[in-house]
Amino acid sequence: MKIRIQHRTTYHYATPVRLGTHRVMVRPREGHDLHIESSILTIRPAYTTHWMRDVNGNSIALVDFTEKASELMIYSELVLQHYDSDPLDFRVEPYAVHYPFVYDPWTLPELTAFTHIVFPADAERVREWLGQFWEPGKLVETVSLLKRLNRFIHETFAYTRRHEYGVQRPARTLDKNSGSCRDFATLFIEACRSWGLAARFVSGYMLCEATEAGHASTHAWAEVYLPGAGWKGFDPTSGRMTGSQHVAVAVSRHPEAAAPISGSFIGVPTAFLRIEVDVKLEQLDKPYSSPQQPTLFPAQDRDQTQALPRLQESVKAEGQGNSSPLPDLVRQSQSIGTDDSGIVTQKQSS
Repeated sequence: MKIRIQHRTTYHYATPVRLGTHRVMVRPREGHDLHIESSILTIRPAYTTHWMRDVNGNSIALVDFTEKASELMIYSELVLQHYDSDPLDFRVEPYAVHYPFVYDPWTLPELTAFTHIVFPADAERVREWLGQFWEPGKLVETVSLLKRLNRFIHETFAYTRRHEYGVQRPARTLDKNSGSCRDFATLFIEACRSWGLAARFVSGYMLCEATEAGHASTHAWAEVYLPGAGWKGFDPTSGRMTGSQHVAVAVSRHPEAAAPISGSFIGVPTAFLRIEVDVKLEQLDKPYSSPQQPTLFPAQDRDQTQALPRLQESVKAEGQGNSSPLPDLVRQSQSIGTDDSGIVTQKQSS
């Protein structure tokens, strides 16, 4: 499947502010199942960029700005080929076909961090809730257990778009019986870890009717490590295992460490006005012919565009010289969650 992804984020400020370093995670994770054919990254105002891979192998652009601005715009456009058309085409090692099982001694040290509960205060509440799916002493097929949990969240919880930054605690999601995609992914992950399974948080994009229409947002789901199959994706928001319609960008042990964009600015606390996020996905190789949709960012406006680097490259785009810090101002942090376009919560930090 050939997919074009357009992702534009714009911050608006009442007065020009000095922008701190921003971490931008918009480059999908390439592998045997996904290949990026072309990519561009456009940013305003003037900036310099350094690329790195973090401990999870996520590709991160560290962006430093060289001038003050009353608007920050980050635009990413990619064309990629996704080959994972059958998410159920995998094999599990014989010892892990049925749950419970224990990871082999060679794999377990690498997975230990992904088995640790992130919300220990909610662990007992989650374990009680999981009693309906599995009871100690019983043997159940591992994949069937995970698929059942995935479908149950989709079918019995109400999806809500939350505008607050961060994720809901699992206990709160259970009490409210509702949440956003990142909340459902967090609940699913904590449930798997309660069973001793390695699970991680994933942020990225999903090709569906809403994202094809534009004015959409990013998505979040979970991955579980299955011996013999590797990391397999489960999307409790849709109730499906992930395939070619899901494009992973970042993975993390902690649900709050995979935001597409995070950073700060120096200015008065009331300087921030609003944020606008627009995500659009388009399948370019549909069996029927259809005209290519207009871009979210016209070509004539791409005055500061660079290609996203390949895995082995380090790209640096030079801007103007740095200015001295502003005195007597506070630094504000800003982040974008994984499914909440249009609003950002700011929190003051030291």
